[in-house]
Amino acid sequence: MSELQFSIVIPAKDEVESLADVVDEITTVLAGRAFEIIVVDDGSTDGTAAVLRDLRKRYPNLRHLSHHQSCGKSAAVLSGVRAAKAAAVCTLDGDGQNDPRYLPELLALASEPGVGLAAGQRVKHAHSFAKQIGSRLANGLRRALLKDDTRDTACGLKAFPRDVYLRLPYFDTMHRFLPALVMREGLGVRHLDVVDRVRLRGQSKYGIVDRTLTGILDLVGVSWLMARRRTVPSVSEISSDSPL
Repeated sequence: MSELQFSIVIPAKDEVESLADVVDEITTVLAGRAFEIIVVDDGSTDGTAAVLRDLRKRYPNLRHLSHHQSCGKSAAVLSGVRAAKAAAVCTLDGDGQNDPRYLPELLALASEPGVGLAAGQRVKHAHSFAKQIGSRLANGLRRALLKDDTRDTACGLKAFPRDVYLRLPYFDTMHRFLPALVMREGLGVRHLDVVDRVRLRGQSKYGIVDRTLTGILDLVGVSWLMARRRTVPSVSEISSDSPL
């Protein structure tokens, strides 16, 4: 495990119909690389655990973490990152809409000096017209307040150093504000345009109204966090023989 190049974290809630295809695709795209796949089952009740048990027989690098009750996507991602054994982590959703072929490029961007996050930005949304309008309004408000220079934060495709993620302040739905939180640490954010695929199986876990109301409250909180850290310290240790 110490030789792993990166860890792939997949938050999953009731994705019994799509998980096998997602794991198969990742394995094909990343063939020849040393990696682990961590699926965090966020309180699923649809047989996801049985699917993962079967997949582990085929893929020894697949790990299955389970939340005994649903705690949300951000909690699932955090559990996966905490358990990751590699220094670099990449995330994608378990519903099959995120295309794994973007993983190598995201990981390359995240490895650049001074970069704390490489984030996918969807150029084509596989959602209803109403959800697209709601997403555009929410993204516009977020960009105006946080100045995070990110068109779309809801895409599940992201890559980052594990240690950077673990020092970010945790709260529910923090996955929607990762660019701003990483910038708060004085690190850079890189973007990659990706194409969102149509969900072929299962159902979306988010509604328009609940996402919008929760997002506004969280946006206020993140705005406060950004305002309360004006300078990121540059730290160096002084040895006894260092010149004054």
